[in-house]
Amino acid sequence: MTVLDPAFPGATAVTVLEVYDWPAPDGERGGSAHVHLASAEGYVVLSGAGRLQTLGGHGYTEAPLHPGDCLWFTPGTIHRLVNDGELRILVVMANAGLPEDGDAVLTFPPEVLADPHRYAEEASLAAGPAEREARRRRDLALTGYLALRDRVVVTGPSALEDFYAAAVRLVSGRVPGWRDRWRAGAFGAAALTGQHLDQIAGLDPSHLRAGRLRRMVAPGDGAFGMCGRLTAYRPQA
Repeated sequence: MTVLDPAFPGATAVTVLEVYDWPAPDGERGGSAHVHLASAEGYVVLSGAGRLQTLGGHGYTEAPLHPGDCLWFTPGTIHRLVNDGELRILVVMANAGLPEDGDAVLTFPPEVLADPHRYAEEASLAAGPAEREARRRRDLALTGYLALRDRVVVTGPSALEDFYAAAVRLVSGRVPGWRDRWRAGAFGAAALTGQHLDQIAGLDPSHLRAGRLRRMVAPGDGAFGMCGRLTAYRPQA
């Protein structure tokens, strides 16, 4: 029988996000623009107000965010959160572990995306105080994003092709490790459901005896993420 690590169901990850209110180069306030190559992401707005800017096959859009709103998007959707006032969001990520292992690619300028070593340096917060480095990283990502957005507005979604190609080249070497995470996580969760269905069809209730309640806990201080301060929930030991 498939055995999964104790975590949220379906290999998801749950995080509370307090979106940055730092002024950005274009006069807005908010986080870093980025894209996920293999993972879907969902937002439930807890409080405050803001906007979600996206680039993708649909072109450029901006969706308002208010308490109670629920939005989600699939891989390839470049997204940027704008904070119009105390924006706080519950984030549900597919493929827990993949985004943390490089599935999220920041919209740095093309010359940075073309150089894996430089990309790693620019994406890291290790060079100094975390808040200072997070602001620097955010501003560099927005430099690339704003230029990319301008091109999409003028020429359409085809303007994203070079960015997509660069993002795939940047992370392709991670795929073997991602595949292992996928097998143990999302694929394993689906396989386990299949086993349960087989047992139910066979009038075998044995898996029900393993039912349990788990509490998820969060660290005391929020980390500096791409879009804001993160409070990530983890299974309690």
